[in-house]
Amino acid sequence: MSSIFELFSLQNQTAVVIGGTGELCGAIAEGYASAGAEVVLVGRDASKAEKRLEAIHAAGGQGYFVSADASRKSDLQLLLDQVLERSGGCQILVNGAGVNSATPFLDISEEEFDRIMNINTKGVFLACQVFGKYFVEQKVSASIINLGSMSGLLPLSRVFTYSMSKGAVHNLSKNLAREWAPLGIRVNTLVPGFFPAEQNKKVLTPDRVAKIMGHTPMNRFGTANELVGAALLLAANGAGSFITGHEMVVDGGYSSMTI
Repeated sequence: MSSIFELFSLQNQTAVVIGGTGELCGAIAEGYASAGAEVVLVGRDASKAEKRLEAIHAAGGQGYFVSADASRKSDLQLLLDQVLERSGGCQILVNGAGVNSATPFLDISEEEFDRIMNINTKGVFLACQVFGKYFVEQKVSASIINLGSMSGLLPLSRVFTYSMSKGAVHNLSKNLAREWAPLGIRVNTLVPGFFPAEQNKKVLTPDRVAKIMGHTPMNRFGTANELVGAALLLAANGAGSFITGHEMVVDGGYSSMTI
């Protein structure tokens, strides 16, 4: 039997983390680096990436930044090409770019709808196409981890387009898991409960925070580091090798609460 360290090791693997310049996916990237992976932070803000890479390098990890628009297929293809040229391969893909809005339903403009759907849903769809084609053609035993949302499982007020976009991500992940399981490509959805992050800070008004706490048995928000263990399990070929099509919920008990 493998040791616990071997089960969760990401040695000799490259993990592309789209949205890795953000708080939650940045923590996941840092966790992957500590498990031995070379991490590629993907986003638009080089300064945010630099701070995260400093922490990764200071801890002895490996990683670099690639600027890309996650909603453009040409950018994603260029991203893959750069990763293959620089790292020689890729085994882990995390799709974590996301935006949110609290616009009342009847006031949501087509422009806002398109912007959220393009980043949250189309971006995941395109990344799974671009990287999935590489995984399939090169016969890579890969792990794709798509960031879902509690709103993809249960209706939440005030985040209509965001909820739609994440519901589609949940569905796509299960369909791809079914399609690619025979090829050794695992696809799972990591489902955070309530974690204060850049895309939801404007939504977290005092009254909404009170309602969330009243529905969360642990009576607190999650911290970025509390997503790392679940993300590592889903990525690891040892510990997570038989997990696919799963919605991994990390929510402090929120989804188990009724009244």
